[in-house]
Amino acid sequence: MPADALPPLQRLSALGQSVWVDFLSRESIRGGHLQELIDDFAVVGATSNPTIFEKAMSEGSAYDEQLHELGDGSHGSADVADVFWELAIQDIKDACDLFRPVWDGARGGARARDGYVSLEVDPRLAYDTLRTFREAMRLHERVDRPNLMVKIPATKPGLAAIEDVLAKGRSINVTLIFSLRRYAEVAESYVRGLERLVAEGGDPSVVASVASFFVSRIDTEADRRLEEAGGEHASALRGKLAIANAKLAYAHYLEVFSGPRWEFLAGKGATPQRVLWASTSTKNPDYPDTLYVDGLIGPDTVDTMPEETIKAYQDHGQPQARLRQDLDEAHAVMDELAAVGVDYGDVTDTLEREGVEKFSASFEELLQSLRAKRESLAPA
Repeated sequence: MPADALPPLQRLSALGQSVWVDFLSRESIRGGHLQELIDDFAVVGATSNPTIFEKAMSEGSAYDEQLHELGDGSHGSADVADVFWELAIQDIKDACDLFRPVWDGARGGARARDGYVSLEVDPRLAYDTLRTFREAMRLHERVDRPNLMVKIPATKPGLAAIEDVLAKGRSINVTLIFSLRRYAEVAESYVRGLERLVAEGGDPSVVASVASFFVSRIDTEADRRLEEAGGEHASALRGKLAIANAKLAYAHYLEVFSGPRWEFLAGKGATPQRVLWASTSTKNPDYPDTLYVDGLIGPDTVDTMPEETIKAYQDHGQPQARLRQDLDEAHAVMDELAAVGVDYGDVTDTLEREGVEKFSASFEELLQSLRAKRESLAPA
């Protein structure tokens, strides 16, 4: 079938962008729904985070049986955080197994980094390098699947943990990236981690990584400040920063993963750390619901979407490789933003701090929900 006759998500895949789903639940994994997304919507990977697990575990009864087992006499003293990890790790193992055929089939092909499932470290450790490293290694050992990526937030302390985990030959999804400066540091951590792995005799071909750039949240915060700034010029910039920011990040990706330094690692079997677009659902109802997917299509990238966005895009998306277009305009957006008094650095610093806070709050809410549910299931 000619590429232009394919459905939108399959055309997007043909342009070199992998579709991952930004949601996991036991019901979707075991009930066949996740397999349907793989079969019918070109989904080749999945991501999770504390907010996603909080939503999945607090609703319905899919987790009740295991919760009851973990709350019986032999496990009655188990900490609720330990209970969460037991539940989450089982889901991630099952999801990894579901995506394993994708992973096995992709390893020899042009898109050899798909079939992965991501599990995030405890977000409350985001500013603790050593504990983040230990937690990431623990999760890799507990899940014990080659197509697992452990998610580590791209805070300043997180960068060192990311490099150390990569140097041990483990796959990482670097999450909560907002600024171009931080992305450059993340890419450098990836390259250094692989260099250390190779220097110690390790095999970089077993390592995969994505750098997860959060998109729509940038416009949400910038638009709020532009509205406060007022004026016609500021109003005209609304809805433009997120895509401009992502395009400039992709330009940096192309620079990092080329040239002699990278070619040495590629010769040893290393693969580039692809840029992943996260938070690509549209928060502002005035914007098209496929705005951030359509605007950020390019080869060797990933877009992880909530199911609502996946289905909207399959219905009316307009796939076209746009990431390398209008770079001059992207630079101009940055200049114009400064001209109207919006501090890009403060926007991205705020979003990183709030991102860690929101995921930490979701984790605490999740633990409270699990505690209440476990108590309700305990025998009288």
